[in-house]
Amino acid sequence: MCYNRGIMKENSTRLSAQTTDLREYRRFRAWELRQEKEWAQQEIADALGVTQGAVSQWLKRAREEGVEALRRRKAPGAQPRLTVEQKAQIPALLEHGAEAYGFRGDVWTRERVAQVIELEFGVTYTPRHMGRILDGLNWSRQKPVTRASQRNEAAIEHWTQERWPELQKKSKQKDTV
Repeated sequence: MCYNRGIMKENSTRLSAQTTDLREYRRFRAWELRQEKEWAQQEIADALGVTQGAVSQWLKRAREEGVEALRRRKAPGAQPRLTVEQKAQIPALLEHGAEAYGFRGDVWTRERVAQVIELEFGVTYTPRHMGRILDGLNWSRQKPVTRASQRNEAAIEHWTQERWPELQKKSKQKDTV
């Protein structure tokens, strides 16, 4: 970037000297130079290494909204797809249970919640973003247990406690012979 050292005087009372953000500094410095009346927009743009259009936009914003409008602002981000009222309805929808919406098992996953929101409100979300929405509603994400429904716990216990040790003993005996 090209800066004219003659315009960068040390003066702590200037707005431009009160910031560490380079872009914000340029906006404030452009405003200060314009207030000196002897600087044209193109001269300011050349001195700060920006376009004349950028200087024009900055000066217009400062005139219309005040000099503080030149400060850096957080990017607003995308507009939420669900309204506040719709978001408030989500916990009530989930209280009906997952099986009420045709899911097998009464466990809510991010994918399932996303499907219910699409069904109820016509709004689609990725499962990853659904997790953020659930966090905002103080709902914990759940992961379904991947076990067979016909699982016999007594048979598993018998096998692990009695049969498996027998098989290990036989295997060790074969290895020694």
